[in-house]
Amino acid sequence: MVAEDLFLLRDGLVRMLEAYDFEVVAAVESGPELSKALAELEPDVAVVDVRLPPSFSDEGLQCALAARRARPGLPVLVLSQHVEQLYARELLADGSGGIGYLLKDRVFDADQFIDAVRRVAAGGTAMDPQVISQLLDRRAQDQPMGRLTPRELEVMELMAEGRSNTAIAAQLFVTERAVAKHTSNIFGKLGLPPSDDNNRRVLAVLAYLDRG
Repeated sequence: MVAEDLFLLRDGLVRMLEAYDFEVVAAVESGPELSKALAELEPDVAVVDVRLPPSFSDEGLQCALAARRARPGLPVLVLSQHVEQLYARELLADGSGGIGYLLKDRVFDADQFIDAVRRVAAGGTAMDPQVISQLLDRRAQDQPMGRLTPRELEVMELMAEGRSNTAIAAQLFVTERAVAKHTSNIFGKLGLPPSDDNNRRVLAVLAYLDRG
């Protein structure tokens, strides 16, 4: 399901998703339409613009959050024009997976956008690199963060975006075993509980970066 008030972008999203073998069951342009469609159609994943009519504030986000409360775990990928850490915080509040937050600019990179949709649909997490960058900047002077090596910081940033060990290893040109060792060191240095569950470790790192 797609929710976007601008016709050209909405149509473009539908065409792109269909080109990658997604079935788009609805494409709506307002908050009330989104709430109705989410309740009636129960899509496998919803791609939602944060700002929708009639309020043009954060109506899309709030409709999506309400739908997730009614149907826990409903996969939602939220699109926003600008980085708003509050949006990321609200999405993460229930502690479950199937969430994503991307800047609209990412839509123009089809591979990156479709990868995010698929990860969210599968119950994973896909957070925009700019969101992670801002959270890292806020924590830059934190003492535990200062104990991380440059490579561990790279791994943590990719992990916080929702990347699996396999994907991190491919991007950094290292072995999965090396990535597993780095993630173990990261959790130890930051005082976070270790976990083999990809989504839980993502949420743990994001919660650490966003606290305070």
